[in-house]
Amino acid sequence: MKRPFSNPIGFTPLPVTIIGTLIYIVLFVTLLLTHLVVPSAPKTKTPIAGVNLTEAWLDLQQISGGFHPYNSRRNDEIRDWLLRRIDRILAESMKGIMFDRSRYLHDAQFRASITKQNPAVVFSDVSSNATFSYEGKNPDEPGVSIYFEGTNVLVYIPGLEDDNEEWWNTGKEPPEKGGLLVNAHYDSVSTGYGASDDGVGVVTILQIMKYFTSKGHKPKKGIVALFNNGEEDYLNGAQAFRKHPLSKFPKAFLNLEGAGAGGRAVMFRSTDTEVTRAYQKSKHPFASVLSGDAFKRGIIKSETDYRVFTEKLGLRGLDLAFFEPRARYHTDQDDAKHTSIDSIWHMLSAAIPTLEALSSDNQSFDGKGSDSVWFDLFGQILAVFRLRILFAISITLLIIAPLTHIIIGTVLYKVDKFYICGRKKQVRNSEGEESVLLHGWKGFFQYPLLIVLASATNVGLTFLVVKLNPCIIYSSPYAVWSMMLSAWAFVAWFVSCAADFLRPSALTRLYSLLWLSCISWIILLAVTVLEKRQHIAGGYFLVFYSAAIFLATTIALLELFGLPRKSEYAEEVSSCHNGQTPSHRSQSIASGQRLAQSSEEQQRPETNHEEQPAGQDEEATETTSLLRNDRQRTFAHYRHQNPETNEDEAIDDSKERKVYLGEQAWSWSLPTWPWVLQFLLLSIIPIILTGEVALFLTSSVNQTLADGSSIMLPHFAIAIFTILLLVPISPFIHRYTPHIPVFLLFIFIGTLIYNLVAFPFSANNRLKVYFDQHVDLDTGINTVSLTGIKEGSFLKDVVASLPSTAGQEISCVDSTVRVGLQQCSWHGVPPKVVPNPPPVLGIPPQFGYTDWLSFNISRATNTTRNEAYFTLSGKNSRACKIEFDSPISDFEVKGAAPEARSEKVPKGGSKEIRLWSRTWEKPWHVKVQWGDAGPSFAVGKKKQQARRQGLNGRVVCLWSDANVSGIIPALDEAWKFVPAWVAISKAKDGLVEGSKSFLV
Repeated sequence: MKRPFSNPIGFTPLPVTIIGTLIYIVLFVTLLLTHLVVPSAPKTKTPIAGVNLTEAWLDLQQISGGFHPYNSRRNDEIRDWLLRRIDRILAESMKGIMFDRSRYLHDAQFRASITKQNPAVVFSDVSSNATFSYEGKNPDEPGVSIYFEGTNVLVYIPGLEDDNEEWWNTGKEPPEKGGLLVNAHYDSVSTGYGASDDGVGVVTILQIMKYFTSKGHKPKKGIVALFNNGEEDYLNGAQAFRKHPLSKFPKAFLNLEGAGAGGRAVMFRSTDTEVTRAYQKSKHPFASVLSGDAFKRGIIKSETDYRVFTEKLGLRGLDLAFFEPRARYHTDQDDAKHTSIDSIWHMLSAAIPTLEALSSDNQSFDGKGSDSVWFDLFGQILAVFRLRILFAISITLLIIAPLTHIIIGTVLYKVDKFYICGRKKQVRNSEGEESVLLHGWKGFFQYPLLIVLASATNVGLTFLVVKLNPCIIYSSPYAVWSMMLSAWAFVAWFVSCAADFLRPSALTRLYSLLWLSCISWIILLAVTVLEKRQHIAGGYFLVFYSAAIFLATTIALLELFGLPRKSEYAEEVSSCHNGQTPSHRSQSIASGQRLAQSSEEQQRPETNHEEQPAGQDEEATETTSLLRNDRQRTFAHYRHQNPETNEDEAIDDSKERKVYLGEQAWSWSLPTWPWVLQFLLLSIIPIILTGEVALFLTSSVNQTLADGSSIMLPHFAIAIFTILLLVPISPFIHRYTPHIPVFLLFIFIGTLIYNLVAFPFSANNRLKVYFDQHVDLDTGINTVSLTGIKEGSFLKDVVASLPSTAGQEISCVDSTVRVGLQQCSWHGVPPKVVPNPPPVLGIPPQFGYTDWLSFNISRATNTTRNEAYFTLSGKNSRACKIEFDSPISDFEVKGAAPEARSEKVPKGGSKEIRLWSRTWEKPWHVKVQWGDAGPSFAVGKKKQQARRQGLNGRVVCLWSDANVSGIIPALDEAWKFVPAWVAISKAKDGLVEGSKSFLV
């Protein structure tokens, strides 16, 4: 007799190993390719009518040809170039009608009439000034006040619904329906060329202008294209836009930004569902609501102009930005070389359809929209729905899931098929009542043991790596991923196989799913509370995960209906004991023979046991097991009475052959194929959603340690998401053959060694350190500082690589500017940001610094309040500040537009006034009051004492232009001599700060 053909999708080792492994490989590879590979730009230079990719790429070269922070001469050059470029674009749309450039290059404001021949109106805004403030860490702590003179460039593209009326000239209100705003900033930081931050955004808007002013593409709603200047310094450009008449026109916006260098542009923040749906039109959507929640909860500290548009202007809109690699952000690798035309196309192909969708939307975007959930699937489809729908799904699952399982369990109990945790079944026969053991408890505690040990392994590895080589995740996050995944998978397989060998059970898979259901229900409860109370939508993937577990568990419970009634099984076993004569046949179940045999065993004829006397062992050969009779050859262990009786004799051969090794005899009728359906439910959607979140989170945080963020966060994030990604295979992993787990063991060993000993930084993943230089203009003492991570001796090694530090005592302390980092300082090479007069014999060179900054202070005598007048200016600079040792209560800058006191000074007062001018070496006239406002100030007698107090601090001017070698020798030295694995970024608004002390 030959064994029947094995089921290719049966719950046996070979199908489980092949199907499970293939699905994981396909999903993981697809997720990685989607995340890492930027969709290619079309080969043609005009993929959309009115858009020219070649022009955009050439424009990016122009913008990123040098550092152009607000406080630099090149910033003015970029602005002039931008105006000329806008001129050429509009001239092409006007079919040869040219603007007179001289009218708006330097005028306060250029206004043009709206005509059929004039597709847009250009504003060269050099008149909008803004005064505003930001609170300290807590509302009652002193904050920062800012006065900024804007140099924004705006282009108004009228829509089909707009009136041909120059309402901005007449002082009238803009049309009620409003329009759209698309924004990017054309300034860069002082240490970055600004290709991705935000050159790509600028060239994208230039092409957007070209598209919407070309024939046949006029928008339904009008569009304001804002090229703002000064975003890198407290979002100054967007604040200045608030003072322009056009700021009243938009109702929705699209902000284009960059926090990385190249790659994909992610839609990482949105105000509501309605505007998010416009992004669905994007050709290659890339988005996760998790990032929006991180901003909302303050986990991500950096900000974009999105904050000004939403909080100050009340607009609804989207934030679209490049986000990786962060190691290149604000460094000299943020250049055209490290971005690509593919990245430009990815942002452009998202921006134009999004704006078209917003423009054609019939709603006016007044008021507040609904909270939303959004995420992409493989960069092809964007899922968008309201948060309240997710909440409804969550509530439904919380109720339906346990209720459904209870109902199924009740029905199983009623039909006498509830084998779960069943210990024995009483049966009455001619000899009386006896108990037949069911062993339903077997396998119940296997899954918690698996989860605890495998997860504890990952937690232990996290602490080990953080202890010995914490920065390895900075350059090698996928090595950490490989270590965590392989370790968890191997430990889970080993524990499950060991438990299955010792206590085999047909209910192992069901028990695993039941445990998962309990765990996921608790997690879902927490997610639901966050959805309701905190409006957190980032747990969406856990909701779908819980739904998949619910369905898989439901199928596993329904499988039990295929089992015999417990009473029937017990009677069958009992009847054997009460008089049936055993037949001499193959005892495949009792002898422990598995269903999953080799092909040779399946084709080998069975031994004719009738030729061998009963009870006599067959002749031993070299293949005979040394333990031979190591497992009981009967099912007698399922009964209390008469252990000598072979209960399996009551089971015919066809049933016997369906029982897996050592498992309960009643399991012969369990279907062998539903595991495939369960695994597909557990794997496909949960792995896709969880994997996309895990990869996005990894790329977002693996290099934030250089910003002072927690070193544990990315490591623990990987450990947690490893569990979530591998849980789908865990109910089935005890059926895996050893080949894949052993292979993973070798991967684990290799990646563990690498993660513990490899150097954590490289030329492509450079450690970011922050440069600043301070000159005491009173004494001539100058101090250079580098700020970086505390872990290891990396920062000290970088400082030691600089020739000027040789023989000096380096002072390293915790940074007060960048929390979580340390600052190492030394006496540096003097800067030359202001040309010094020729040295005079016998006069110390530091006295040449005194002319860099001039100021005068006079205390008001005609008032009882603490009030003083400051006059200050800096040579070759247009940025200064006044720092106070105690907070001020109010201030006023001459020429500033009137502002409410609450707008100028935060609740706790201001410890600093930052002053930005659009002209060079401008003298500022500032009136300051102190000692009589804010909750931090006392009342009554103490308040009167405060009024009689003086005020002291420092007057500071900034220099930020590093385009010419030799101007800041200390910075040149750093760029030249630091190791190849180090990147230099700016620590403050100014690369060089010169200060003088004052006392009023």
